[in-house]
Amino acid sequence: MLKVKTGASVNTNAAAAGKEAALQVKENAADMKMAFVYSGVQYDQKELLAAIAAELPGVPLIGNTSFTGVITQDGFISGEDGFVGIMAMSDEALKVGVAGMAKEGTARETGKKVAEMALKNAGTDATPDYFYMTAPPGEEEFYLKGITEVIGRVPFFGGSAADNAIAGEWLLYTDQMVTADGLGVAFFYTDKPFANKYTGAYGETDKMGIITKVAQNRTLQEIDGIPALEKYRQWTGASKEQVTEGNLLAYSITNPLGVKDRMGDLIAIRHPMNGNADDSINVGNNLAVGTAVILMEGSVDGLISSVGKTLEDLKARMNGEIGGLHLVHCGGRRAGIDNRIDEVTAQVKKAVGDIPFIMEFTFGEYGYEDDGCNTCGGLMLSFTAFGK
Repeated sequence: MLKVKTGASVNTNAAAAGKEAALQVKENAADMKMAFVYSGVQYDQKELLAAIAAELPGVPLIGNTSFTGVITQDGFISGEDGFVGIMAMSDEALKVGVAGMAKEGTARETGKKVAEMALKNAGTDATPDYFYMTAPPGEEEFYLKGITEVIGRVPFFGGSAADNAIAGEWLLYTDQMVTADGLGVAFFYTDKPFANKYTGAYGETDKMGIITKVAQNRTLQEIDGIPALEKYRQWTGASKEQVTEGNLLAYSITNPLGVKDRMGDLIAIRHPMNGNADDSINVGNNLAVGTAVILMEGSVDGLISSVGKTLEDLKARMNGEIGGLHLVHCGGRRAGIDNRIDEVTAQVKKAVGDIPFIMEFTFGEYGYEDDGCNTCGGLMLSFTAFGK
């Protein structure tokens, strides 16, 4: 039977925080197969991880820095000098292969190498039942392609490392490495149920156009032959000041863009991040010329209520009792929610009761919908349930 336990600390000392959090999950250490770790950029991550490993010897660790905090059953965990949250998974029948490395060659080449390492660490060449990925913002889709080369299309979940100031200070890690630019994965082998709900939970508007020019995968230059920022302003009624440079990042939290998958089952959200002088838009994920882009709409109230609704949808997908929940919540949404973050905690607790969970805040979210491909997006929720 799967046993999931969470721990957290806001001790100002990284090593002390790691020890405190690890001690809270230690009771199931005999069958502990892995632990997720999410922390604040304020800590020395190597010291933090070493302290956790000392309390949980031989247990693979994986995770990344999270935007401003984490949420567990104990509420929103944050501290000016740092924070850490752990979710440990123990099950005699569970097998997990964890691997990670700094980028070597291209992102795709690195993805392939890390996938091969994870298989080796799991002691098998069999395809996992599902897998977890953490990467830095920027090349997530290419890391994913490299993994897929090795194991094929396997359901996945996870998110991109984040920092507190959108300043590139993020890190991702395993118990064996810490890097700002690289990849970490965990391959899971189990006969227990698994489900993922991946959504932006925004509403579609009737404003849409064809992408006619893109640069370097993530710079949206033209929609319908019109400069992208000009088109965005036409659609939203935004002033030039509201979408100039970094102002666009906050403005677009309730008015992002979306691209539909081929069946219309999923709208992957594309977060407009910077309004450039040439009226192009830097976007948080890859785009393709010739595809439609849709203006989406939402509200802060909607961002909060979507947490509970998404969890209800996730529970309906599970074929069996849930042992634990891994909740990836976009850091941009969290910024928009701001000081109402305790309402998010309330949404989770109302939906799941006493089921242990951890929620991290990321700068990119990964998941899939129905029979569609694994997808990377922004301003999204990727909520995952593990069968007991």
